[in-house]
Order: sequence, then C-alpha cells, then structure tokens
Amino acid sequence: MNAKNVFKKLLAFALVSALALTCVFGLASCKKDKSDTVKIGFSGPLTGDAAVYGIAVRNAAKLAVDEINALEASLGDEGLGIKFELMFTDDKHNADLVANNYANLYENGMQISLGTVTTGPGLEFKELAKEDNVFVLTPSASGDAIPEYDNAYQMCFADSNQGTASANYFNANYAGKTVGVFFKSDDEYSVGIKNKFLESLDSSFTVKQASFMGQDLNFASQVQELKDCDVIFMPIYYTPASQFMILAKNEVKANAIYFGCDGLDGIASIPGFDINSITQEVSFLTHFDSSKDTGAAAEFIAKYNEAYDEVKEPLNQFGASAYDCVYAIYEALKFAKANGVEFSAETSASDFCEILKAVFNDDSFVFHGVTGAPEENGYSNISWTDNGFVNKVAEKSVVKECTAQ
Repeated sequence: MNAKNVFKKLLAFALVSALALTCVFGLASCKKDKSDTVKIGFSGPLTGDAAVYGIAVRNAAKLAVDEINALEASLGDEGLGIKFELMFTDDKHNADLVANNYANLYENGMQISLGTVTTGPGLEFKELAKEDNVFVLTPSASGDAIPEYDNAYQMCFADSNQGTASANYFNANYAGKTVGVFFKSDDEYSVGIKNKFLESLDSSFTVKQASFMGQDLNFASQVQELKDCDVIFMPIYYTPASQFMILAKNEVKANAIYFGCDGLDGIASIPGFDINSITQEVSFLTHFDSSKDTGAAAEFIAKYNEAYDEVKEPLNQFGASAYDCVYAIYEALKFAKANGVEFSAETSASDFCEILKAVFNDDSFVFHGVTGAPEENGYSNISWTDNGFVNKVAEKSVVKECTAQ
C-alpha cells in the first residue's frame, strides 16, 4: 500500500473511531488527565562525557516548544488547540539506564518522543517504543538500526549516510592522499560509519587504520600508526578525538587534516582542551554549522544564544536537530489537520504514532528546517524515506583552520 493510500485509510479511521482507539492502543493516554498538553519525551546524556550533546538537545527542544506554545496561544481557534510539554531524563550515554527512563516517561504520559540523543541508548529505546507504538523522531541517534521499525525516524544522517557522504567528499577533494581511519571498535556508531566510509572510498588512497576500545585514552600506539597520514578520518566522539589530538600534535604532520562526523561537534568547547594549540585543521561533515551568519540557521543561533549561556551550554548540531524535530512534529500535525485528521491532547501515543507515520511517509510532506544546506529562502528542504532515513544536504564545517607555518 503506498503512502497516500495509507493516509486516506488513516483519515477515515481517525474520523470514525479516534476516541475508541485512544483506550485500545494507549493505556498511558487513558490514564492521562484531561488537558490541552501533548507530552514529548526523550532520554539523553545530561551529565557525563557526552552531556554537551544532551544539554543542547534539551535546550533547543525547549526553545522550540516555548515558541510553538506562544504561537498557538496567539492563533486561538485557528491553531491546533494544543500545546507541547517537554519531558526529559538523563541516561548518561548509558544504555543500561534506558529501560527505567523509558518507563518513567511513558508512565507519566509521553505521547510522542525524540527517542535518545546517542545511538547506544537508542538501540534499547527503539525496542520499548515499538512495543507501545510510540512515534520517535530522534535528533541525533544516528545508527542505521535506529529506524528499524516503522514508528521511528531520524532528523540526523544515519551512520551509513555519514560514512558514504564523507567518502564522497574525500574522493572529490583528497584523491591520492594517505588517509588514516581512527575508530572505536566496540562502538556501533563508530564502526558503522567506518565500514561505510571504507566501502565508498575509491582506490586512489593509501589507507591506514587504528582503533581503540572502552575508556582507554592512551593512544600512543595509534598515534604512531597514523602519524604520516595526510588526512585522519575520525568517526568518534569529541572526548577521545581531543585526547588523540593532544597526544599527536607534535607527531602527526602539522598540515594534516582531522576530519570527523557529527560526533566531533562541540570539540572546541571541551573544558581544559585548547583547540588552538593544535596546528592541524579540524573539520567535520555536518547538517548544521553553528557559525552560520545568514538565513534561518543564523536566526535560530541568535535565539539560542540569547536564551542560554553559549559558553557553559554551547549550541551544536545535536541541538539544532532537536529544534527541527519539535517543529517537524508540529508541522506534521498541521499537515494532518489540513487533511481532515482529528486529534487532541487526549489522543493516545499509539494514535499519534499512526497519524505522524502517515504524514512522514507522504511524499508531499516536506519540512523546512534550520539543519541541512539552505535553499534561497534560508531554510533547507527536509523529507524522509519510507525506512525512516532523512533526506537533506550536508556541508563541511571547519572548526579550526590549519595554523602550521
């Protein structure tokens, strides 16, 4: 059945029996007190090494929620008649904490979810959300398996897309160079990107690889393995990446390039790490550049920095993606209403899931966001494939230029 037939079927179904379905499919919603509030929940690292990601997601999602609620209040009867509430829990980037976090969110009335911030916890969260048929639009859990089920979608690029897109950039710009690949061998995120990168890299490159496991940040042997590389591809998070750069700054070629994916976002803001002490260029492929000074992205950056301490709680692409997630959910509900689908703050999590799936699978639904390469109107065009992967254009972001003499 194609997406448009699904939407028509949903429309007829929702108009006739929305109330009944609320209690059949969504026990949590049946328990929910009557209100005009739709609850959006997520689990992410608000403490620990990856906290810069979770904090940015929380802050940016709350900014979007506040803006949408103010807009709805001004629209009165012309609006959707709902407001959003953001619910969040700290998983410390630890999958073992997810089950309890999910249970707390769901029992407290979560109707729609941003899933998790990182991939490891997301692999646990997706199984639980599938059981309850909760709609998930994750800002940054990039594993290919995150949208395995039909209730889950990504605003970020999937790992395979990041690996392929990075390899395509290397093929076009660094052909013939010696490329190092530094990855974490016990991390789904890192291995997934690395594998797709190597599959898509053309034969002109000399490739060297070095890996690590667990929390061991003594990278002396890895530095020696990669020190003669022209470009070092680093599909890892910023904490081990910064440690490698510190250890390697006098060993790796001074004019080499460190090139990462979304995990490197925020590396310039790590307490105690002076990125300007690194002579090499530091860059990554991204769907959001927090240094943008034009278009919708720049407007969002200004609003975020006004609302939050940009030194203690800096913006990154994870936050921008969360901002887009909340607005995409809002725009999808507007799209559904315009097509005759009825819902309210009392609609169950499962019913919201069916409504949102139909919209996100409809070829005519295109969201205009702040992430992705912008069009002439300053916004990017964002859509989704039937398997939950996002469609938008990535850009290279240079965190720090090469300063070698």
